[in-house]
Amino acid sequence: MNFDTIFEVVRIKQELKEVDSEYAMFRVVSPYNAHELAHKLIGDEDREVFLVMCLNTKNVVTAVHRCHVGSLNSSLVSPRETFKSAILNNANAIIVAHSHPSGFPNPSKEDYEVTRRLKSCGEILGIELLDHIITTPSGKYKSLREEGTL
Repeated sequence: MNFDTIFEVVRIKQELKEVDSEYAMFRVVSPYNAHELAHKLIGDEDREVFLVMCLNTKNVVTAVHRCHVGSLNSSLVSPRETFKSAILNNANAIIVAHSHPSGFPNPSKEDYEVTRRLKSCGEILGIELLDHIITTPSGKYKSLREEGTL
Protein backbone atom coordinates (compact mmCIF):
# COMPACT_ATOMS: atom_id res chain seq x y z
CA MET A 1 0.00 0.00 0.00
CA ASN A 2 1.35 3.39 -1.00
CA PHE A 3 0.85 5.90 1.81
CA ASP A 4 1.74 8.82 -0.46
CA THR A 5 -1.59 8.56 -2.25
CA ILE A 6 -4.70 10.36 -1.02
CA PHE A 7 -8.10 9.49 -2.41
CA GLU A 8 -11.02 11.87 -2.69
CA VAL A 9 -14.55 10.52 -2.41
CA VAL A 10 -16.38 12.02 -5.37
CA ARG A 11 -19.64 10.11 -5.29
CA ILE A 12 -21.63 8.08 -2.77
CA LYS A 13 -24.40 6.09 -4.34
CA GLN A 14 -27.70 5.38 -2.66
CA GLU A 15 -30.01 2.68 -3.91
CA LEU A 16 -33.56 3.96 -3.81
CA LYS A 17 -36.69 1.86 -3.66
CA GLU A 18 -40.13 3.41 -3.96
CA VAL A 19 -42.45 2.62 -1.06
CA ASP A 20 -46.22 2.77 -0.85
CA SER A 21 -47.39 6.17 -2.12
CA GLU A 22 -49.91 6.27 0.73
CA TYR A 23 -47.02 7.50 2.84
CA ALA A 24 -45.58 10.04 0.41
CA MET A 25 -45.08 13.32 2.28
CA PHE A 26 -46.17 11.60 5.52
CA ARG A 27 -45.92 14.06 8.41
CA VAL A 28 -45.29 12.69 11.88
CA VAL A 29 -47.23 14.63 14.51
CA SER A 30 -47.39 12.00 17.26
CA PRO A 31 -45.79 8.74 18.35
CA TYR A 32 -48.89 6.96 17.06
CA ASN A 33 -48.24 8.40 13.56
CA ALA A 34 -44.68 7.07 13.66
CA HIS A 35 -46.02 3.70 14.78
CA GLU A 36 -48.49 3.64 11.85
CA LEU A 37 -45.70 3.97 9.33
CA ALA A 38 -43.38 1.56 11.14
CA HIS A 39 -46.11 -1.04 11.50
CA LYS A 40 -46.99 -0.75 7.81
CA LEU A 41 -43.35 -1.32 6.82
CA ILE A 42 -42.05 -3.83 9.39
CA GLY A 43 -44.94 -4.85 11.65
CA ASP A 44 -45.41 -8.32 10.22
CA GLU A 45 -41.74 -9.34 10.04
CA ASP A 46 -40.77 -12.70 11.52
CA ARG A 47 -37.57 -11.33 13.03
CA GLU A 48 -36.45 -8.02 14.47
CA VAL A 49 -36.04 -5.35 11.81
CA PHE A 50 -34.59 -1.94 12.67
CA LEU A 51 -35.95 0.95 10.63
CA VAL A 52 -34.75 4.56 10.39
CA MET A 53 -37.19 7.28 9.33
CA CYS A 54 -35.49 10.45 8.08
CA LEU A 55 -37.44 13.65 8.66
CA ASN A 56 -37.08 17.19 7.37
CA THR A 57 -37.61 20.36 9.44
CA LYS A 58 -41.41 19.98 9.17
CA ASN A 59 -41.29 16.36 10.46
CA VAL A 60 -42.17 15.01 7.01
CA VAL A 61 -40.64 11.59 6.34
CA THR A 62 -38.29 12.03 3.39
CA ALA A 63 -36.73 8.55 3.47
CA VAL A 64 -36.89 5.25 5.31
CA HIS A 65 -34.04 2.82 5.69
CA ARG A 66 -34.04 -0.81 6.86
CA CYS A 67 -30.89 -0.45 8.85
CA HIS A 68 -30.61 -3.96 10.21
CA VAL A 69 -32.37 -7.30 10.17
CA GLY A 70 -31.70 -9.36 13.26
CA SER A 71 -32.82 -12.66 14.65
CA LEU A 72 -36.09 -13.66 16.24
CA ASN A 73 -35.36 -11.68 19.40
CA SER A 74 -32.37 -9.43 18.85
CA SER A 75 -30.85 -6.91 16.50
CA LEU A 76 -27.39 -5.35 16.67
CA VAL A 77 -27.75 -1.68 15.88
CA SER A 78 -24.80 0.48 14.95
CA PRO A 79 -25.00 4.27 15.33
CA ARG A 80 -22.81 4.53 12.23
CA GLU A 81 -25.33 2.65 10.08
CA THR A 82 -28.29 4.39 11.70
CA PHE A 83 -27.06 7.90 10.99
CA LYS A 84 -25.58 7.09 7.58
CA SER A 85 -28.99 7.26 5.91
CA ALA A 86 -29.89 10.39 7.88
CA ILE A 87 -26.75 12.17 6.72
CA LEU A 88 -27.13 11.04 3.10
CA ASN A 89 -30.73 12.26 3.08
CA ASN A 90 -29.99 15.60 4.78
CA ALA A 91 -32.32 14.70 7.64
CA ASN A 92 -33.06 17.20 10.36
CA ALA A 93 -34.18 14.44 12.73
CA ILE A 94 -34.81 10.72 12.82
CA ILE A 95 -37.27 8.32 14.36
CA VAL A 96 -36.11 4.76 14.77
CA ALA A 97 -38.41 1.78 15.05
CA HIS A 98 -38.03 -1.92 15.36
CA SER A 99 -40.30 -4.92 15.40
CA HIS A 100 -40.87 -7.36 18.24
CA PRO A 101 -42.17 -10.51 16.54
CA SER A 102 -42.94 -11.95 19.99
CA GLY A 103 -45.98 -9.67 20.19
CA PHE A 104 -44.81 -7.94 23.36
CA PRO A 105 -43.83 -4.29 22.84
CA ASN A 106 -42.01 -3.92 26.17
CA PRO A 107 -38.48 -2.53 25.65
CA SER A 108 -35.52 -4.66 26.64
CA LYS A 109 -32.46 -3.41 28.48
CA GLU A 110 -30.68 -3.41 25.09
CA ASP A 111 -33.46 -1.28 23.56
CA TYR A 112 -32.88 1.36 26.23
CA GLU A 113 -29.10 1.21 25.72
CA VAL A 114 -29.40 1.61 21.94
CA THR A 115 -31.76 4.56 22.43
CA ARG A 116 -29.33 6.24 24.83
CA ARG A 117 -26.41 5.75 22.42
CA LEU A 118 -28.35 6.99 19.39
CA LYS A 119 -29.58 10.05 21.29
CA SER A 120 -26.01 10.90 22.31
CA CYS A 121 -24.65 10.39 18.77
CA GLY A 122 -27.48 12.45 17.31
CA GLU A 123 -26.66 15.34 19.64
CA ILE A 124 -23.06 15.31 18.41
CA LEU A 125 -24.15 15.16 14.75
CA GLY A 126 -26.93 17.71 15.09
CA ILE A 127 -29.60 15.18 14.05
CA GLU A 128 -32.19 14.79 16.80
CA LEU A 129 -33.56 11.37 17.72
CA LEU A 130 -37.26 12.17 18.13
CA ASP A 131 -38.51 8.73 19.15
CA HIS A 132 -37.83 5.01 19.30
CA ILE A 133 -40.92 2.97 18.44
CA ILE A 134 -41.35 -0.74 19.10
CA THR A 135 -44.10 -2.35 17.04
CA THR A 136 -45.64 -5.83 17.11
CA PRO A 137 -47.52 -7.92 14.55
CA SER A 138 -50.83 -7.30 16.37
CA GLY A 139 -50.39 -3.52 16.20
CA LYS A 140 -49.40 -2.98 19.82
CA TYR A 141 -46.60 -0.48 20.19
CA LYS A 142 -44.41 1.33 22.67
CA SER A 143 -42.96 4.80 22.25
CA LEU A 144 -39.87 5.52 24.28
CA ARG A 145 -40.67 9.25 23.99
CA GLU A 146 -44.12 8.73 25.51
CA GLU A 147 -42.51 6.58 28.17
CA GLY A 148 -40.17 9.45 29.09
CA THR A 149 -36.91 7.81 28.02
CA LEU A 150 -36.27 10.51 25.37
